[in-house]
Amino acid sequence: MDALSHDATAPLPTPGAPRALATEAVHAGRDDLAALGLHAVPIDLSTTYPSHDARAEAERIDAFATTGARPDGPPVYSRLDNPTTARFETALARLEGTQSAVAFASGMAALTAVLLVRASMGLRHVVAVRPLYGCSDHLLTAGLLGTEVTWTDVAGIADAIRPDTGLVMVETPANPTLAEVDIRAVAQRCGSVPLLVDSTFATPVLQRPVEHGARIVLHSATKYLGGHGDVLAGVVACDEEFAGKLRQVRFATGGVLHPLASYLLLRGLSTLPVRMRAASTSAAELARRLAVDPRVARVHYPEIGGAMVSFEVYGDPHDVIAAVRLITPAVSLGSVDTLIQHPASISHRIVDQDDRRSAGVSDRLLRMSVGLEDVEDLWRDLTEALSAGPGRPAAGGGAREPRSVAR
Repeated sequence: MDALSHDATAPLPTPGAPRALATEAVHAGRDDLAALGLHAVPIDLSTTYPSHDARAEAERIDAFATTGARPDGPPVYSRLDNPTTARFETALARLEGTQSAVAFASGMAALTAVLLVRASMGLRHVVAVRPLYGCSDHLLTAGLLGTEVTWTDVAGIADAIRPDTGLVMVETPANPTLAEVDIRAVAQRCGSVPLLVDSTFATPVLQRPVEHGARIVLHSATKYLGGHGDVLAGVVACDEEFAGKLRQVRFATGGVLHPLASYLLLRGLSTLPVRMRAASTSAAELARRLAVDPRVARVHYPEIGGAMVSFEVYGDPHDVIAAVRLITPAVSLGSVDTLIQHPASISHRIVDQDDRRSAGVSDRLLRMSVGLEDVEDLWRDLTEALSAGPGRPAAGGGAREPRSVAR
């Protein structure tokens, strides 16, 4: 049974009778709606909430400042908590199998909050494995938050850890090469240092990192969790103790998620397993066809599956970008339509060229996020784009074994 089929039916650690992931995706964060006489999730757009008892409000704010726990009773101010956002956080935590989740205005805001929490404890050193998303790489390398990073491979993690190490960070499958790491093996090398896994490409449908020893799970919710290219968000799934600290940072820095975005994310979660299954089926088929195409030097498609495919071309990758018509040439990923981009020019341009290439991000690499279009239409557009530009080998030549499908 493949990972998608297994995970979509596996019971999750939820209160009461266990429910499959596909069921949780539809119902988590919405379980009380029927009792409220509602069907759709309400959107609470209030920024502030009236109260005639200033002393009680002061006590609740003091309690939040001390622990970061959600205030009991009605909300106080939307920068502390918002009912619609809280529903999305509850749902995502259920899908990831964690105690809590904390949502932010973007994936980078979420990562920033994690780094600030650890730095506030005097733990400014980060051990990280490349490749990471380009802006994550830049945030660590540039030291913008006072952090110091040691880049290593999986084998070198334990030796790279220092007394002031606050975090080990990996991304699997990685952006943009789709390289994978064994999360359990990495977690064992971390010792007492928390392992953060950026699981944006996998989503809870393909993997739940905490089940393998990770303590923090990061998502750019802009991508598959939202799923329609119309919401910007980030979220961290973790235990409640760490979540409280993240809420304190969110309150202080203002990186809150708008409630309308939270509503869109809840709507996106309800179709996440179905979308991932359909897009992954098409992606696997496109990866198979690209692997036997003489115009393609190498294909990257992860063992875990998923809707992302990266491939290196013999010709000029910019010609492919310019020639697609059905596929959208744009940054980002995880939408219902198929997107393609050139990482060396866009998502990883900010990474030093030598570091980028040593991490496997070649100048001829293209990254494609496969959507929900018919696979034959996608292949027609892709194969015509691969033929664009001068100096391309002729297509055809009959079926043969893949030259290289990097896993």
